[in-house]
Amino acid sequence: MSKRILLPLALVAGVSLPAADAPARFHALLERYYTDYLRLFPIEAAINGDNDPSVEALWPNDLTPAFRKQVAATCQKYLAELARIDRKRLPATNRLSYDSLTWNLRAREEGTRQPLHLMPVNQFSCATLTFAQMGSGAFIHPFKTAQDYRNFISRAHGFSAWVDTAIANMREGMAKGIVQPRILMERVLPQLEALTKEEAAGNILFDPLKQLPASLDAEAKAQLSAGYREGLRAIALPAYARLHAFIRDEYLPRCGNHSGLGALPGGPAAYAYLVRLQTTTDLSPDRIHGLGLAEVARIRGEMEKVKAQVGFKGTLPEFLNHVATAPEFAPFKTEAEVLDGYRALESRVMAAVPKLFGRVPRTRFEIRSTEAFRAATASVEYISGSADGKRPGSFYVPIVDPTKMRTPNMGELFLHEAIPGHHFQLSLAMESPTLPRFRRYDASNAFVEGWALYCESLGKDLGIYDDPYQYLGMLLGDMHRAIRLVVDTGLHAKGWTRERALAYAAEQEGGSPEEQIPEIERYMANPGQALGYKMGQLKLRELRTFGEKTMGARFPLRAFHDEILREGALPLAVLDAHLRAWMKRPTGK
Repeated sequence: MSKRILLPLALVAGVSLPAADAPARFHALLERYYTDYLRLFPIEAAINGDNDPSVEALWPNDLTPAFRKQVAATCQKYLAELARIDRKRLPATNRLSYDSLTWNLRAREEGTRQPLHLMPVNQFSCATLTFAQMGSGAFIHPFKTAQDYRNFISRAHGFSAWVDTAIANMREGMAKGIVQPRILMERVLPQLEALTKEEAAGNILFDPLKQLPASLDAEAKAQLSAGYREGLRAIALPAYARLHAFIRDEYLPRCGNHSGLGALPGGPAAYAYLVRLQTTTDLSPDRIHGLGLAEVARIRGEMEKVKAQVGFKGTLPEFLNHVATAPEFAPFKTEAEVLDGYRALESRVMAAVPKLFGRVPRTRFEIRSTEAFRAATASVEYISGSADGKRPGSFYVPIVDPTKMRTPNMGELFLHEAIPGHHFQLSLAMESPTLPRFRRYDASNAFVEGWALYCESLGKDLGIYDDPYQYLGMLLGDMHRAIRLVVDTGLHAKGWTRERALAYAAEQEGGSPEEQIPEIERYMANPGQALGYKMGQLKLRELRTFGEKTMGARFPLRAFHDEILREGALPLAVLDAHLRAWMKRPTGK
């Protein structure tokens, strides 16, 4: 899922337009902005299901100085246009668009001044992985027509140029001492190597050849197949091979043993930017670290209650280790059994949804296993459906070894990543007939992930936490996100080592430090992103508590949830002002 996050910055003000013209001009501005945005970021068009032929064959080289200048100029242009519109004369929902777009533009412009383009490759989330997913035929690039196949080879040319720029940027980073931690690049090498292999070796890039358009005759299929193979072998596979050789032979020997961004030149400032970006708050890393420690202590207290309830004799770490290792919590033998377990959860949740939600998405939903080439380093995730309804929202489960998949956390994972978490929030925004296009697809991390984490607490009402171990699974999920506040800031702002982070997470969650490796290395690869979950959840909890205290029995929980989802993903400060005003109206209307 794409993360386009905003900063808590002051609104612009300026020369006003006539009152009657303001909404119309503002709407036109938003449409022009979104069109320009997709030209800059065409992969977002694919994610959104936008079939504009002018962008569906493009792969952007977003690492060049020219690209960053173009992004900065676009942001400055629209900020200037916003300054000529009187925000006070806009209808309420347009004011939310005004505020959100202002934050978005300023955040994106600030990002062009950060040195993050010097570290463009990691094992968790980067263009090398996205391109391969798109080329698999099971992700966001369509393979329905012969033109779709040609479009992907066109994208491959752009990706090849991106790889060459990535190598040049990484060399610049080496000269400046701005490099990735060594362990992350060791994880990248096998990923890249798999994507240099031929079709017979199972390279996922050749998978679309298994689903050639049925409308083509045999001769046309043969021609399309031959051309597609030639394109991959001439463009995509050599690009992956060049990057693999560079990292193996030049970059990896120069990588450091550091674990966080704060250890690099300019790293503390870059991390402070990413913290603001991902949380939409002005809180410092130190303050967030303290919040994390407090949440860890609170959740441990709740876990102690569950331990007492089930009659476990031993310490809390022993109890958590029991839940993490006991065979009765790992009943699966096959991948199909794991997926069927999640499908059973889907049925139970959907039966109870009307109690808490008045609106449900039209977008179809499916449960899938994560592609084998990235399953070992992937987390459970949701990929949104398309606006045209052709692609369902997909809940991806990485299943490397089914016998190691455990049941206590399945409920909270489903509520978070699927229903009513990401699937409801992202789909309802995308389907909205009243939101401007950029707000249908905007994905403020603190809002999107905060909402999904908040949804984990709804399990009792949705019939998921029927026994203490399922409730413990929710607490473990909540603990996991609280730990992120401690560990992410520890790694990137307090000089924590990878090993210290692994030990701390294992101590709080149970299990061994080795089981924490994918998560800790995720935080190392994507500084700040993991902070948004807990920060957003805390804000939603605060707002719900405010409503319950001020409205008492009149507090309409179902309408509260619907209102949160009605306006799309908002920066936390914008959300706070909007919901407090909504709750002050009669019956929250």
